[in-house]
Amino acid sequence: MIIETQRLILREMRQSDYNALCKILQDPNVMYAYEHAFDDHEVQEWLDNQIRRYQQDGFGLWAVILKKNCEMIGQCGLTLQDYNGKQVVEIGYLFQKAYWHQGLATESAIACKKYAFDVLGINEVYSIIRDTNIASQKVAQRNGMQQVGTLVKHYYHMDMPHWVFSVQSTS
Repeated sequence: MIIETQRLILREMRQSDYNALCKILQDPNVMYAYEHAFDDHEVQEWLDNQIRRYQQDGFGLWAVILKKNCEMIGQCGLTLQDYNGKQVVEIGYLFQKAYWHQGLATESAIACKKYAFDVLGINEVYSIIRDTNIASQKVAQRNGMQQVGTLVKHYYHMDMPHWVFSVQSTS
């Protein structure tokens, strides 16, 4: 276990989470901001990339487990992302659609911010969110973040505008 909140446990993903991860990454409704639901190979690459991040960076996107049923319902965590030519720590999150609008993304994102500040000693964290993803922007705002910039990511042969949010540690 990496983080525990009132309703959630965040832990490293493992190969046995593959099917639960498919419920997230292969749902076109969940992946609308990517404009692309993943195939089986892409899900495996995503999982392998998180495991590599744990080993290389000491963090990554973690499995979000709902305590009341021990089900993996999403992923939330910290990743290194490029922003204006520098590597920043980003809080990212994706949840099964059945668990949207219950405050779970906010609960896990706030816990990840606290972990970044208090455990890792990082003094600023970011969330880089597709301009059309209003729900994720609201999660970032509830996490104390403010929009600080924009960028365009090129993904699947498309230019995708993103808003950049950040918050600094107060300690």
